[in-house]
Amino acid sequence: MQPRLIMLLGVAAVTVLLPLAGASAGPVGDGDAKSPLPSPSAALSNAPSESRAGAESGAESSSVGDSVADSGAATAARCGPELSSPDGIEAQTCVLRLGRDTWARTYYRNATGEELTAVLTLMGPGGRTVQMHCEVAAEDEPAACETPRERSAGDAAAYSAVAEYAAGETAGLLLRSGSNSAPPQDS
Repeated sequence: MQPRLIMLLGVAAVTVLLPLAGASAGPVGDGDAKSPLPSPSAALSNAPSESRAGAESGAESSSVGDSVADSGAATAARCGPELSSPDGIEAQTCVLRLGRDTWARTYYRNATGEELTAVLTLMGPGGRTVQMHCEVAAEDEPAACETPRERSAGDAAAYSAVAEYAAGETAGLLLRSGSNSAPPQDS
């Protein structure tokens, strides 16, 4: 065959196959169209650092180096159901594990129109707890807050997490979301 004909056929093949490859991949980040919260599997590495206000830890803190994250190890997530309050806060709380580390993350969306506070607590075996106080901006955008990563001290099933969302000191609790929460029962 002539080199021009081979090159022309190659260009035609790429022109035909490229749109098909894009269509089969689907739109980037569309997730679950019904869920206003980021999907835990899609957002495992996307916790905004500005939502980390301060940490209180009852255990020694350790961190995983980039080598574990870069090694391609999968992060395991155990999440409770997505919950919402009549006041306009929606949340889902998860216990995450990567390599030797375990931590908690809560995904939320604040449509209340006012700034909230959240307390995220990771509870582990032997009474170990890690607590994070999170500022929840008055924005109707999905966000996340997480505890620092801790060296795992047992089986992943021995860990649980709870996030409590409140508006000011007088308004009280608006929503409690847990990693081990039972889904709501229809009556």
